[in-house]
Amino acid sequence: MPAERAPNGGNRAAITVCVILATLMQALDTTIANVALPYMQGSVSASQDQIDWVLTSYIVAAAIMTPPTGYLAGRFGLKRLFLVSIAGFTVASMLCGMAQSLVEIVLFRVLQGLFGAALVPLSQTVLLNINPRERQGSAMALWGVAVMAGPVLGPVLGGWLTEAYSWRYVFYINLPIGVLAFLGMTTFLPETARNATARLDWFGFGTLSLTIAALQVMLDRGEELDWFGSGEIVTEAIIGASAFYLFLVHTFTAQEPFVRPSLFRDRNFTAGIIFIAIVGLTYYASLALQPPYLQNLMNYPIVSAGLVLGPRGVGTMGAMLVVGKLTGRVDTRLLLAVGLGLTAWSFCAMTGWTPDISQMTIIVIGVIQGIGLGFIFVPLSVVTLSTMASELRAEGAGLYSLSRNIGSSVGISVVNSLLTQNTQVNHAEIVQHVTAVNRLFGDPIIAQFWNPLTAAGRAALDAMITQQAQVIAYIDDYKLLMIATLAVIPLLVVFKRAPGGGEDHTVVME
Repeated sequence: MPAERAPNGGNRAAITVCVILATLMQALDTTIANVALPYMQGSVSASQDQIDWVLTSYIVAAAIMTPPTGYLAGRFGLKRLFLVSIAGFTVASMLCGMAQSLVEIVLFRVLQGLFGAALVPLSQTVLLNINPRERQGSAMALWGVAVMAGPVLGPVLGGWLTEAYSWRYVFYINLPIGVLAFLGMTTFLPETARNATARLDWFGFGTLSLTIAALQVMLDRGEELDWFGSGEIVTEAIIGASAFYLFLVHTFTAQEPFVRPSLFRDRNFTAGIIFIAIVGLTYYASLALQPPYLQNLMNYPIVSAGLVLGPRGVGTMGAMLVVGKLTGRVDTRLLLAVGLGLTAWSFCAMTGWTPDISQMTIIVIGVIQGIGLGFIFVPLSVVTLSTMASELRAEGAGLYSLSRNIGSSVGISVVNSLLTQNTQVNHAEIVQHVTAVNRLFGDPIIAQFWNPLTAAGRAALDAMITQQAQVIAYIDDYKLLMIATLAVIPLLVVFKRAPGGGEDHTVVME
């Protein structure tokens, strides 16, 4: 903020509080809706794969709008963009709570993602701008705690609001937070200079956005429409592939493309982009899988499900505090290896889960998984961007965040599609071994509940078979996530050792 008056201590504290409120509001929405999904599903009469659009639509919209944040801030001013983002996110949250159909919820979640995409990078920028260099580290540490508090509080708060009031309050909770952040920013944040000559490669941005949108719709609708047996899926695949081809041709021929190819000459950056996509895929996919497992298969009340899932975020937060001190002193590749090992182990442990698993086991495995993520999160940011030229880091950070979001949305769609498909396959296979002449049905205790000769017995028997089929399908998904985690370990040898220290990790903790 060279052209603006630096805020005094009081204003700096007020701005910091407002920035943390805005960040917390956005971070909460990454997990707060997860535990309420089964309630939303019943309220709007949606199938399992359809209700997942509530998650993926938000992530995709945020992914599309993250890269142009720098251009928008320069063109219209940081303060103006921040205020518009907070106001838009708050209004979209209110509309989500008022939605009466699946289409409305998904549409308003898209609006949430579009407006919320800029909140994290703008929050970092504001904190770095208002603090002198010697205070920037502590400011970013405080901001990092707010970022990680969202995933911790999300399941617990979402569960309590849904149980005590309604799933709609999962979105209404953003209203008081958004209003406070907006009024505080309006009052205390100084105006920033605007660059009226700033330009954006609209063709590159448009073709990349169309590619992402077409891919996501194809993944979300594929299971329901029998994949490439459907004309819609074929059309979406053609649109996505064509847009991506145009994006690549334009990128390598334009003078100032939306994504500069020179970024990918840095092998750390290229490997990091792949790495974070897989991390996003595995982490957010597991977040989407666990609430339905706890509530539908284990019959957990929603508050209990939130309390069981919350400690994973505590593990992540604690690990980040430790790793923050180790980064720059210990080879980041070693920290990443530890994180991957813990994450893969947690998925391996989950392949042994049944509906009889204890709460303590779920909590312990969740905390270990959270610690694994904490060991990956900060070191990966450092090693990905530490070898880049400083003038390229802002653009690199945007692509890094974009890759994580794409991986997250693809992961959620894939695991839920496989869950539906494998449940059907497993059900068919189990049924082959259940016949009326099976001698086990001669046992009076078994025949009392699952008598294949009565309508009630057949219904109870089908429900039990469906549950067993779902349990096996969840195990298959966790195996896939474990394999995906192990598959990126060889990338560690590609990374060059980060030249040092600690300050770089404050650049992209989004």
